[in-house]
Amino acid sequence: MFSRCYATISDLILDLTGVDVPLPVFSYGFFVALGFLAAAYILSLELRRKEKQGLLKPYKKTVIIGNPASPAEIGLNALLGFLLGFKLIYVALNYTEFAVNPQRVLLSAQGSWAGGVVGAFLLGYLKFYEKNKNKLPQPKKETVEVYPHETVGDLTIVAAVSGIVGAKLFYLFESPGNLSDFLADPLGSFFGGLTVYGGLILGTICVSYYAWKRGMNPVHIADGAAPGLFLAYSFGRMGCQVAGDGDWGIVNTLSKPHWLGWLPDRLWSFTYPHNIINEGVRIPGCAEAHCYVLPHGVFPTPIYESTITLILFFLLWAVRKRITTPGLMISCYFILAGLERFFIEKIRVNTPLNFFGMEMTQAEFISILYIMAGGAGIIYFIRRAKRQSSLTTGNP
Repeated sequence: MFSRCYATISDLILDLTGVDVPLPVFSYGFFVALGFLAAAYILSLELRRKEKQGLLKPYKKTVIIGNPASPAEIGLNALLGFLLGFKLIYVALNYTEFAVNPQRVLLSAQGSWAGGVVGAFLLGYLKFYEKNKNKLPQPKKETVEVYPHETVGDLTIVAAVSGIVGAKLFYLFESPGNLSDFLADPLGSFFGGLTVYGGLILGTICVSYYAWKRGMNPVHIADGAAPGLFLAYSFGRMGCQVAGDGDWGIVNTLSKPHWLGWLPDRLWSFTYPHNIINEGVRIPGCAEAHCYVLPHGVFPTPIYESTITLILFFLLWAVRKRITTPGLMISCYFILAGLERFFIEKIRVNTPLNFFGMEMTQAEFISILYIMAGGAGIIYFIRRAKRQSSLTTGNP
């Protein structure tokens, strides 16, 4: 278990091996990316299983074969090539600056115009060549079948983009100070501060709509995604712990019980030295970019959440073949996710808000809604399955 925080993967590698490898990869983003990849793999396995069971069918897609490259296609590729060339050449010539703060470099107006022009020409020409080498005298339409598991890449992209947007929006309105900080420095704070529930809610809506538009049953997609959601969350919370992004607990004034003597002290109370938000007091003699440590040990709640959700992943994974009623898996996910977050909120640092005369955090309120939604889902899906069974057998 790590004894400090690491802003980048380079910091982690340096601390573990003593080798300085400048990589433009932030620790939190690295673990979030691992979470998305792991969830996508689990979803792919589940969709394949449901296809074999006949629960998910391929949908038909019409494609046109033999069309030449259109000006819009060439122009779009050229624009992409310009952006890539504009940034990549600048990054290659200023790698140290990029490794220290990649988002500022990527989102700035700095770049290589010569690289942009070369990139635009290359990608524009490649699109022209690719389309025209397969050009037919008379383009034809073909209908192809696309299986749900083949759309996992698209589903993951939809979930990632909408999830990040939703997480950011919820964070901005979670506390009045969050929005004012963002407006004061949009670029500097864009990649910081995310509320997981916002990502789950908007991501669920967008993925369900994407599946429905392509003729895939959103309920089966949601059931297949349920175990992976816990796995992705586990990776994300591990990223919070490694980076020290402020998602920690309240000050822990309790003495560690004797029966937990085997547990390392930093898992009971942790001060998050070198946390990325520079919270606490300055570390004497520190010359790094992040030189702060909390004055008092707090509950390392990201570790607790990461462990609990990993256990919940294995639980859902173990029972997934036994739960045959559509909708029950995702309903169970909502209940378990709500319970986990509701109780962990009791020892997390958070801003209490007033909901219908009751003081609770935003996460606690949404947790209650999750539990209620999961319970209602179980009742609804069991009743629906019974009605469908009655119609099939002819029994009233």
